[in-house]
Order: sequence, then structure tokens, then C-alpha cells
Amino acid sequence: MIRPDRTSRVAVLVTAALGLAALLGSCNPSSSGTSARNPAAYLEGETYAPAFDPAKFDNPVANLYFPLGPGTQWVFEGGDEHVEVTVTDQTKVIDGIAAVVVTDQVFRNGELIEDTVDWYGTDDAGNVWYLGEQTAEYENGQVTTTAGSWETGVNGAQPGIIMLADAQVGDAYRQEYLAGEAEDLAKVLELSASLSLSIGSYDNLIVTEEWTPLDPGITEHKWYAAGVGFIHEEAVAGGSGSLDLVEFRPAP
Repeated sequence: MIRPDRTSRVAVLVTAALGLAALLGSCNPSSSGTSARNPAAYLEGETYAPAFDPAKFDNPVANLYFPLGPGTQWVFEGGDEHVEVTVTDQTKVIDGIAAVVVTDQVFRNGELIEDTVDWYGTDDAGNVWYLGEQTAEYENGQVTTTAGSWETGVNGAQPGIIMLADAQVGDAYRQEYLAGEAEDLAKVLELSASLSLSIGSYDNLIVTEEWTPLDPGITEHKWYAAGVGFIHEEAVAGGSGSLDLVEFRPAP
């Protein structure tokens, strides 16, 4: 996730001289309206009103591009950073939904620098909703900030989509929303990309672009593989660097 006033996982990014208007224009959000297929659609200049219904989470359909089986674990490496993401067997009730609890820890040179708990819910159509997070950054073992933390329904925060059930090229959507704290956006760029990493080669990848108006000079691309989920990230504006999946443990 991209966060305001935070170090990107892929590198220490220096904000580039990119205007917010130019960045928003590049996403062409007008091509995506809120619909059953894109319930968290982002439209520039329009009030965010996701088609979010807690009653439609009774029979969740698993999303192959964002697996959430308890025990699933991903390990990433990039530069001097090491990231571990684990789907726990815990849930947190948010707006009546039993959200899956996922831990996300970032280490730099062996030292914990960020510790986050994310909450996800998959609806009956297979859309994976991001329902909130509790995050903390560390320096010398001490918490320096919890900025970026949010929870659906608290202080006006609204949920977003992490992975659409039926993604189409050009879909633009909010991943989260708490004004001034959590405003990550994404756009689908490709549906059939290929990529080779040290862990293996992957085809039929979904590629997304992510950005936030809270840090308008930074843009990242992410690659997702069916049955695995997020596998690769690259900074494409505002800096350089990448993050690669180096180990994947599916749910037992």
C-alpha cells in the first residue's frame, strides 16, 4: 500500500515533480462507473459511494488472485527490505462481516520497521474488500507513528476493493478511504501478463497501477498470479526499486 509520509516498501522514494492533475488524468477514471462488477469504482471529482452491502458476505466466493486461506504466507525481498505476510486463523467483526486478519511485517536489515494488521472480507461475488488496518512504524524498537490506520465505519472511513472478482482493463477503483489518511487508488493495466522471478515463472497475471493523491509523485505497479496472489511490485514514478516474492506457502 502507498501511504502518506511513509517510506515505500520498494525503496526510499524521492517525490518527483509530477502534478496531481497529470497523475489523475493518466488513470482515465471516467471509463469505470460504480457497478456490480466494479463496486468501489473511482470517478474523478465524484463523491465516493461504494456499492457495499454487508448482507452480501454470507457465501463468499474465493478469489484466486487474492487467496485468504488461513496459514497462507508470502515472503518478499527488495533491496534491504524483507517482508512477511501471513493469513491468520483469526477474524474481526467489522460492520457485521467476519473479516480475515492478515499480518504484514516489514524488516530493514533485520530490524522491524513496520507492523500492520489488515482486515479483508470477500463478498458473494468474489470481490475482496479492504475493511481496514492497524499499522505502526518503528524506529529503534519504538513506535513512531500509526498514521494510515483506519476501520470501515469509524470516523467516516469506507471500504475499498483490493481485488475485483471480474477485473477488466481500465477499471479504476478505491482500495480504501479515510480522508487525509487512507486514499489508495488502483487501476487495472493488464490481464494476461507474464513474469519470471527466482521462485518461478508466471502467466496470466493481473497487473495494476497504484497511487494516492496524498503522495501524488509516487506510482507503483503490482503483479498478481492466480492461486498465489501478489508476487511483484515496481516503483514506476517518484523513485526506483522492486519487491519480489521469494517464498510462498499455500494454506494447509
